[in-house]
Amino acid sequence: MAQKSPDKIIGADISWLPQFEEQGKKYYENDQATDAIQILKDKGFNYIRLRIFNNPRADSGYSKKGYCDLEGTKKMALRIKAAGMGFLLDFHYSDTWADPGKQYIPSAWKKLSYALLQDSVRAFTKKVLKELKDQGTPPDMVQVGNEINHGMMWPIANIKHLDTLAGVLKAGIAGVKDENKKAKIMLHIACGGQNKESRYFLDNMIARNVKFDIIGESYYPEWHGTITDLKNNLNDLAARYKQDIIVVEYTKLKMEVNDAAFTIPGKKITGTFIWEPLSYQEAVFDKTGHPNAYLDMYPVIKQKYGVK
Repeated sequence: MAQKSPDKIIGADISWLPQFEEQGKKYYENDQATDAIQILKDKGFNYIRLRIFNNPRADSGYSKKGYCDLEGTKKMALRIKAAGMGFLLDFHYSDTWADPGKQYIPSAWKKLSYALLQDSVRAFTKKVLKELKDQGTPPDMVQVGNEINHGMMWPIANIKHLDTLAGVLKAGIAGVKDENKKAKIMLHIACGGQNKESRYFLDNMIARNVKFDIIGESYYPEWHGTITDLKNNLNDLAARYKQDIIVVEYTKLKMEVNDAAFTIPGKKITGTFIWEPLSYQEAVFDKTGHPNAYLDMYPVIKQKYGVK
């Protein structure tokens, strides 16, 4: 019987893990080398997020070794499900990083018409979801795009082209639903403390009949304001929209971010995903791979908010 995906989420994006392991990096629990996924689970994490690129080996792609491709994602998905954890899959729809400052169209799609681009987005999404389903590791939640408040696959689906943006989002969502009707669909924007920008994006996608379940927000204080800004934005979005809300990227102000996310009023699914906690910014392991005080915050958060 499939495990029920949790409604209260303490998640982590650890997409760098296979690369670190290939480099010989080890992680320790009680001074014993242990799978980092299991260590995170033991500390209260119940969900793992993975990014996937179209063709990371392409010229100007993410990795000549193919990290974060479909085959690597399938291997990690097996580990996530074996650990009994939820699985969020993050489509960048690019051969490399996609974020508010860059949304490079995959090299194989650069010369396609808009209609063929929609077909390709749906087909690629469907292929990934089918292969994950066939090995018994379907994602519980899917991001159709990564930090897409400025659009995606520029210039075709730039935020200046709202109808086109909505069209490619619908194609991606259709690709998910072709293979996994139960997966929750997330739209991910990088506007944690920016209410006006969040509402502009969401209002325009909803007006164009884009169907989704979860609003994902990134929150990095150097770009997205104070914790008060974050909390005010999340609470306002909760009042305006029926979708659930998750802080799907953060690293600093761990306790404060989780407090803001878990106290959003009136929502069924709440929680957070820390971004690359194995190494990025305020990492939860030291350079030798041993847990530090940051990781010790998570059992407290788990208990405080009754996370299973």
